[in-house]
Amino acid sequence: MERIESYVAGAWAFGSDKAATLVNPTTEEPIAEASTEGIDFARALDHARSVGGPALRALTFAQRGEILRTLSRAIHASRDALIEAAIQNGGNTRSDAKFDIDGASGTLAHYADLGKQLGDTRFLVDGDGVQLGRSPRFFGYHVLAPRSGAAVHINAFNFPAWGLAEKAACALLAGMPVVSKPATSTALVAYRIAKIFVDTGALPPGAFSFIGGSPGDLLEHLGGQDVLAFTGSADTGFTLRTRPSIARGSVRVNIEADSLNTAVLGPDVTQGSDTFRMFLREVYRDITQKAGQKCTAVRRILVPASVASDVRDELASMLAEAKVGDPSRDEVIVGPLATASQLRDARAGIGKLAAEAKIVLGDGPFERVGVSGDKGYFVPPTLLHCADPDAARAVHEHEVFGPVATLLPYEGKAERAAELVRRGGGMLVGSVYSDDRAFVGDILFDLLPFHGRVYLGSEKIADQTPGPGTVLPQSVHGGPGRAGGGEELGGLRGLAFYSQRTAVQGSRPVIEAILELKK
Repeated sequence: MERIESYVAGAWAFGSDKAATLVNPTTEEPIAEASTEGIDFARALDHARSVGGPALRALTFAQRGEILRTLSRAIHASRDALIEAAIQNGGNTRSDAKFDIDGASGTLAHYADLGKQLGDTRFLVDGDGVQLGRSPRFFGYHVLAPRSGAAVHINAFNFPAWGLAEKAACALLAGMPVVSKPATSTALVAYRIAKIFVDTGALPPGAFSFIGGSPGDLLEHLGGQDVLAFTGSADTGFTLRTRPSIARGSVRVNIEADSLNTAVLGPDVTQGSDTFRMFLREVYRDITQKAGQKCTAVRRILVPASVASDVRDELASMLAEAKVGDPSRDEVIVGPLATASQLRDARAGIGKLAAEAKIVLGDGPFERVGVSGDKGYFVPPTLLHCADPDAARAVHEHEVFGPVATLLPYEGKAERAAELVRRGGGMLVGSVYSDDRAFVGDILFDLLPFHGRVYLGSEKIADQTPGPGTVLPQSVHGGPGRAGGGEELGGLRGLAFYSQRTAVQGSRPVIEAILELKK
């Protein structure tokens, strides 16, 4: 059985006791074990701060970008082996595994390009300078400089590759050393990537650390120059924010949490149109991709009441064709959930939704392709129909993290659709499918304060987008309220979390010479 080691203070280590077991979610067979018992996390952080931080800060953006490019290429070179690990430990289909792994290498490549564009400087100037007094010589600039602590990343189980890479890309380019801690249950892919990163030799000593298992007392040693980025449940996010060590040190925290994302079909969209097919195709993909285990997946589907039954029947027919089973089989679209606890939670969640919505598809026995008996953590694509969205509570408050979504009819008015969407309490992404600019304009500004991203699907881009469920490094990822209140990526915006914005005031010629603003 493979051992998931940790990489701290420049060396690989395995804990002394109390190992956690990783399993194949298709067969429930043990495949690896992880332990951090006895690892000195205070020393790990000190090494990152005192060795990795200065080494990264001494490099220019262009040099840091080249490190990211090396890491991106190394992931791509090991793509096939990583896909197999994702199938084995994550229950991913081959397509889903590619989605995760290519997202990782692609995000690193994007930030490598940004590093090249920023060139031979080591800090960012935020906005234009401003005259501060009567004399034009007394001037000020805002400067973004890398914080001198460590960036601790706690990632979710569903994207062990992409989650690791997207956070690391921003931190390393900004000039902060990374301490990456994946969810233990699916840590095999993240561990393999950590091995790949270290083996490249591209990272300065101390710039990257990896925690293969429990974080122990790691968070107790964070200080005011450190940052903590977390992806996971809202409950865990709240617990992290309220830890005395976090509050006492004013540790900067970024959280991406639960999200009841919504897809809204506009009243102008007719059956058979490009926009209608786009809507069905992308909702289907979000329900089935990664077995619905995506923070950006559609959970609520709003459609005009006049076409609700037609949409229900067409979507149910599409989902019924999605084969469930062994993700290594080419014909399988929906693999297992990642863990037994995820399976229990999904089943309980479906029960909550079913108390106020009718199960259209997914109730009862289902075929498991290539799976013996009742092994594996499988949930079939499940579609519910809530006839009375006003009376519902769980539909707007409880996220089932699996291939599950609920159809809700509305009266065709933009303000009504927006009101129902907002009941989700803050979302990562919302999507609107319409070719009516008036409808889109009416609903958009009601949605913006409640979302990190709003996606507008229309016939003009029907065959040109990866859909709302794909996180692109050029745009911000995060959301208000129950979605965690955080913000990642967004091109250069992603570097701000790892930087201190400082106002520099003084003689304009002196400041501009030091900041190399005038060549």
